[in-house]
Amino acid sequence: MDSYPTPQAAALVLARVRERRPRVHCLMNTVVQKFTADGITVVGGIPSMTSSMEEIADFAARADALTVNLGTLDAERRRVILRAVEVVKAAGKPWILDPVHCDYSPSRLAFAQELIVLGPTIVRGNAAEMALIGDDGPGLRIQTGAVDRIGSGGEAIRVENGHHWMAEVTGTGCLTGGVIAAFLAVEPDAVLAAASALAVTGVAAELAAPLSRGPGSFGAAFLDALSTVGERELLTHARIQHDQD
Repeated sequence: MDSYPTPQAAALVLARVRERRPRVHCLMNTVVQKFTADGITVVGGIPSMTSSMEEIADFAARADALTVNLGTLDAERRRVILRAVEVVKAAGKPWILDPVHCDYSPSRLAFAQELIVLGPTIVRGNAAEMALIGDDGPGLRIQTGAVDRIGSGGEAIRVENGHHWMAEVTGTGCLTGGVIAAFLAVEPDAVLAAASALAVTGVAAELAAPLSRGPGSFGAAFLDALSTVGERELLTHARIQHDQD
């Protein structure tokens, strides 16, 4: 780890995202595409979402980072994912794998494992998914939940921000993956980029909750908070901890 993640460091990475406006290509669960695109946009990035085999190489080549989500997976999407990963790897760009519901389907788990061999910068999932993925192979591991845990082995970072309504709005996890990709595009230290992005989304959720009546209004308030969260809010609210197993 080049720089220990702190609220101040997270604020600096967020400012860099807003200054540079990185392009993030999302091969995303079709249910959550708009919400994810909105989240990337309001935090300062530029999303693209096509999953057309005819276009994917061109879009991936223009992107600064790629996020791959295995939701709504089919044979065509598998081919598109492999082509996009080929393009970004050849260009040395960061990419994230979110093995959504790999614990539901043996074929999806096998595909996730095939992708991990290709060397994602980050593999991100919930506890059930990450238990199957494990720590072997390339890629920083992020396990998300009530507390987000970054890393593996004897050293880890915990990000303790968030709100329980995040679990009741479909797509907040997918959106977070897109935000992590935007941060990776401007910060080469994957631990610092991931912790910063998780702190930003978690703090935004905490700021949004008091302004919301329930999960429906929370989704809109969350996007509003993401658009305005900055150094002051991160220094006041972000909870980033260092762990030793």
